Amino acid sequence: MKDEYHFKKSDLKDFSKITDLQEEYGKKFFEWYGSVFEEGALTVREKSLIALAVAHAIQCPYCIDAYTSTCLQKGADEEQMMEAVHVAAAIKGGTTLVYGVQMMNQVKKLTM
Repeated sequence: MKDEYHFKKSDLKDFSKITDLQEEYGKKFFEWYGSVFEEGALTVREKSLIALAVAHAIQCPYCIDAYTSTCLQKGADEEQMMEAVHVAAAIKGGTTLVYGVQMMNQVKKLTM
């Protein structure tokens, strides 16, 4: 039997249906989510670039697709989008490396 890939682009259009099984929390989520992406101290374009970077860091294919489109619609260009992805990669890589301090401390503790 062939394994079916879990990510289906068609599922993204059904995201709004999360309210079907828990209407109150679903509505509250969408209200909050919408507010977060409104113009504020950051522009909508800047927020979209942040979302694109986070989408890559958490490796959400739905978010990557959605925020790639949103970034383009909000006026970001390919260079800005790739730069945001590199920022996410640098932070994720740095996070992995900083845990090396924990390992070094444990090595010292065990070998002293």
